[in-house]
Amino acid sequence: MHAITIPQPGGPEALVWADVPDPVPGEGEVLVEVTAAAVNRADVLQRQGFYDPPPGTSPYPGLECSGRIAALGPGVSGWAVGDEVCALLTGGGYAQKVAVPAGQLLPVPKGVDLATAAALPEVVCTVWSNLFLVAHLRPGETVLVHGGSSGIGTMAIQLAKAVGAKVAVTAGGPEKLARCKELGADILIDYREQDFVEALRAATGGAGADVILDIMGAKYLARNIAALAVNGRLAVIGLQGGVKGELNLGALMAKRAAVTATTLRARPLEEKAAIVASVREHVWPLVESGRVRPVVHEAFPMSRAAQAHAVMESSAHVGKLLLTPAS
Repeated sequence: MHAITIPQPGGPEALVWADVPDPVPGEGEVLVEVTAAAVNRADVLQRQGFYDPPPGTSPYPGLECSGRIAALGPGVSGWAVGDEVCALLTGGGYAQKVAVPAGQLLPVPKGVDLATAAALPEVVCTVWSNLFLVAHLRPGETVLVHGGSSGIGTMAIQLAKAVGAKVAVTAGGPEKLARCKELGADILIDYREQDFVEALRAATGGAGADVILDIMGAKYLARNIAALAVNGRLAVIGLQGGVKGELNLGALMAKRAAVTATTLRARPLEEKAAIVASVREHVWPLVESGRVRPVVHEAFPMSRAAQAHAVMESSAHVGKLLLTPAS
């Protein structure tokens, strides 16, 4: 089969579409013939040499895919060869085939085509686990989503609105903010022109956000604390603005606030399976009803993954970027 390999870390040109051995499904795994994979920031970091896959997992990038089950490994039940699925991966999605733990499979939601379903698993599991399982976002609360036009952001807006929350977003420029508004965002903040702390306070009568979903990390840490409401929860899921920041514990205590930081890739299989099961129960009905939908910016042949990565790094997209392997 063919897969995207990274012989040496570097720019987008470091991605090489090469012939590699077929994966073999182990105990509790299935082999998926990939219809599409989606691009995530973590893939960019892996390509640059900053985010190695966990030991013993696929060396190829790709944290989510869709396709058809081609084979079942030992001990797998509840799935059959030919089933159309999408999957949360530890890696290996940028390939024609990938082995997946059965607990990380999801059926393709009704009303979503097979290729587009690749845009769902990673973002839905990330948003659902952080906004709801960790930060406990409730109806009527205000959530601030940084990077509202990203793949994570476009899903977070929709899920938060679906449970009755008020959604504020930051994004760069009026066109991206307009797309966020279309998805349901209530408070639109252009981070290039506005200080998000002041803008959020003005829009909430000084209260701030009950929950903040943050992709920036250190760069936004102090301002995120300032933007939190009393009893607020800051969920950090990305480090685009650096890894080391100074935290004013006095400010945190004064608001009786909490800071959490999570990753999904390196979690134990049982934790991932529990998140996937919760997503299937709570989010899949929203997708199938049309209240929540995947937002896809563009699809590229997998052999042109370098071009997709260049678009990702330019931040010119809204929603997800997909890759489709050659037959």
